[in-house]
Amino acid sequence: MPDIATITINPAVDIFFNVDRVEPTRKLRCSAPKRDPGGGGINVARAAHRLGGSVVAIYPIGGVIGKLLQRLVEREGIDSIVTPSHVETRENFTAYEESTGDQYRFVLPGSTLHRAEWEACLDKLVTLPEKPKFVVASGSVPPGVQDDFFGQVARAAERLGAKTVVDTSGPALGEALKEGICLVKPNQNELSEFVGAPLSTDSERISACRKLIDDKRTEMVALTLGEDGSLLVTKDGAWRAEAMKIDVVSAVGAGDSFLGGLVAGLAKSLPLDQAFRLAVAAGTAAVMSPGTELCREQDVKRLLTDVKITAIATAAA
Repeated sequence: MPDIATITINPAVDIFFNVDRVEPTRKLRCSAPKRDPGGGGINVARAAHRLGGSVVAIYPIGGVIGKLLQRLVEREGIDSIVTPSHVETRENFTAYEESTGDQYRFVLPGSTLHRAEWEACLDKLVTLPEKPKFVVASGSVPPGVQDDFFGQVARAAERLGAKTVVDTSGPALGEALKEGICLVKPNQNELSEFVGAPLSTDSERISACRKLIDDKRTEMVALTLGEDGSLLVTKDGAWRAEAMKIDVVSAVGAGDSFLGGLVAGLAKSLPLDQAFRLAVAAGTAAVMSPGTELCREQDVKRLLTDVKITAIATAAA
């Protein structure tokens, strides 16, 4: 029985390659491309599966690229529940410039989905033969899909008796939070935009997270802060993780790996601070891997003991 079901309404095949230098006009000779399955929920599923989570991934596919996406997901040992789309599944491109060490990320928009196509994903969720503990809705919303799609996912998860986890931004985030979910994972910019404040200190960040909790929009907030680390905030406590000192190879998928580690830990009923520790190790491991590989289990295990978690609040402010 899967403990975690992820839903990705805007999936992609991620293509990664090296190039000596990115320049206009001239032909750029690139390395052989590496292709990985992508999209927020699929990446969360990949990370959680690598860390021992039992996962099923729900997503639409279309055309030749869609069939490739399904093969790539299932090659990683993740069960897929796919629905047909009339449009070709999108691709994203990441170029690593060898001369500078810079990354260039080209993220293509998803094509417009018909209502029946995105509703089919919801139908697959509510008719799962085995009920998961957690439903993770993550990633962007393509054209044609209502802003409240993740809110509808939350309502479907509630009917299943599952807890909802959301990682998105903009109007889709606001609509999801109206439903009162279990966990939301914004980054600094997403939370600042949502609350309309810069949130430059931990005190301000925790207050903003607690406001969401007190308003019954979510039970927990996992706030990723890039080079400044991360926070996990509940009604009665907050934990701080400093960023680990490692050599950054690729920033792609760090947030998805973080969330995959956190949900995998929660699904195993780990204490909150230990699930948070696993999340930090997974997010850190992702930036050590090239391209779109995400976290690797051996790196996560090696980093776990070096993760420093500090309890910085024990009562609601």
